[in-house]
Amino acid sequence: MLTGRPLNEVKADLFKGLAHPVRIRVLELLAEEDERTVAELLEVTGLEASHLSQHLRVLRTYGLVVSERRASTVAYRLAHPSVAGLLTAARTLLHDVLLSHQVLGAQAAQLAEAQS
Repeated sequence: MLTGRPLNEVKADLFKGLAHPVRIRVLELLAEEDERTVAELLEVTGLEASHLSQHLRVLRTYGLVVSERRASTVAYRLAHPSVAGLLTAARTLLHDVLLSHQVLGAQAAQLAEAQS
């Protein structure tokens, strides 16, 4: 995946792996616990097994999660602690962006009111 490719392309591919709300939700669930079984993920997400399986495959492909089979159970966990850090950074960024939009909206409303 990394060989001979510019870093910005590799980063873009990583974000493609994150570019679905279900995959973000699965990563958040895995960040909350050390690991979760497929059965637990199915219960919490309410997804059909085939849909969850597709999303987990994408997350594995991009190296974001790892799985371990124990008898008839498969458990997933984050591949790296930095994945949880990335989710936290995204949450902080989103909060800051939304807050700045609210401030700008309030300032625009005040300006419009002052001009009337």
